[in-house]
Amino acid sequence: METKLSHPDYNYTVVRQFTIMTVVWGIVGMAVGVLIAAQLVWPALNFDLPWTSFGRLRPLHTNAVIFAFGGSALIGSSFYVVQRTCQAPLISNSLAAFVFWGWQLVIVLAAITLPLGWTSSKEYAELEWPIDILITIVWVAYALVFFGTIMKRRTHHIYVANWFYGAFIITIAVLHIVNSLAVPVTLGKSYSVYAGAVDAMIQWWYGHNAVGFFLTAGFLGMMYYFVPKQAERPVYSYRLSIVHFWALVSVYIWAGPHHLHYTALPDWAQSLGMVMSLILLAPSWGGMINGIMTLSGAWHKLRTDPILRFLIVSLSFYGMSTFEGPMMSIKTVNSLSHYTDWTIGHVHSGALGWVAMISIGMVYHLVPVLFEKAKMYSIPAIGLHFWLSTIGTVLYIASMWVNGIVQGLMWRAYNSDGSLTYSFAESVLASHPGYVVRFLGGLMFLCGMIIMAWNVWMTIRKEQSIATAEVAEATA
Repeated sequence: METKLSHPDYNYTVVRQFTIMTVVWGIVGMAVGVLIAAQLVWPALNFDLPWTSFGRLRPLHTNAVIFAFGGSALIGSSFYVVQRTCQAPLISNSLAAFVFWGWQLVIVLAAITLPLGWTSSKEYAELEWPIDILITIVWVAYALVFFGTIMKRRTHHIYVANWFYGAFIITIAVLHIVNSLAVPVTLGKSYSVYAGAVDAMIQWWYGHNAVGFFLTAGFLGMMYYFVPKQAERPVYSYRLSIVHFWALVSVYIWAGPHHLHYTALPDWAQSLGMVMSLILLAPSWGGMINGIMTLSGAWHKLRTDPILRFLIVSLSFYGMSTFEGPMMSIKTVNSLSHYTDWTIGHVHSGALGWVAMISIGMVYHLVPVLFEKAKMYSIPAIGLHFWLSTIGTVLYIASMWVNGIVQGLMWRAYNSDGSLTYSFAESVLASHPGYVVRFLGGLMFLCGMIIMAWNVWMTIRKEQSIATAEVAEATA
């Protein structure tokens, strides 16, 4: 009789494909980000062309980093984790292949249409209706593969990482369909079925929960698998992980209105978003503490394991950004921070510090496993990448914090006669040094990604496998 500990034939092919594309799209998305950061320092880099203007490249950057880089990391890692923790191969290899190629097609279409100016103009949902339909089809296939594999699992228990991945898959499907409802006019143009304040509310219900479930819940699923595996320690508190899950998914969905303080949205809805954002601090920090405390008894590993450093420092940035978010949702704080670069700094403390760094740690953990190598080609290169990423992120967010506070204070300064003390142009001039530092920080992060691509390439092509390494060690 076959035991539940038997080792089925896992589908690593699709995981390899998504892992490699995580690296590729990470470089592409961040390179576009560095370019538009440079445009704010040297406006001539717009080249006076519509396709390279900031307004068109900025959504290309956000879509490439969130959905191409982040999406590939999430889908690939979820296919790996669900097989390993359920001890069952993917329910359909052909459907899994469709998910990979369909997702890459979505990304390529985004890379073509956004510079052309084909956009719905909705934040994080700029793609037009034909691509939205394709996303829906691919996402349904993804859900069938993931949940189908869980249904045929050989283990009685569903590991908590799969809970987070599952919540991410279901919620993103609902958010995408509801927010993308539109009336097509031509192949490249449609109009939202919502209008005015309702459109704004639906958009930020979607926009904040794209952050909450795509960039938080999904990556927490990643954290709950790869941190214990890399640390070779059990999760600090499995009970806390379950409490973390239910608290997070119950509260996060209500926090979107904090994006709409001091707008036409009813005041009660703004206040509800603020209160829910403040409550959200508790489950967020519960998850952060659970991840970091998994290292109890293994803190010494941080001295020698740069992969573990990526994973643990990403949790530190997660804790910081999930403290900062609720604080910025308080109306009095928001009156200073709203529309300033402080918001940009907050977004990137989560995007670079949390999402990108845990994805990088995941890639470094997975590549030797997927390609049957003893270890990564260069451990010192991983260490260099870690410091480039960490210092680059700190430069980025610190410069944006300073810029944001300067902008907020300049915009609210009044003379005794009630006139503005500073013009908007003067606030832009005062922001210029911060834009230079932001560009340098982003460039450092991009350099780290290029080092990772080289390290991954050299690991894949090197001849020594796990088997030959074990033979060499046995005969030494």
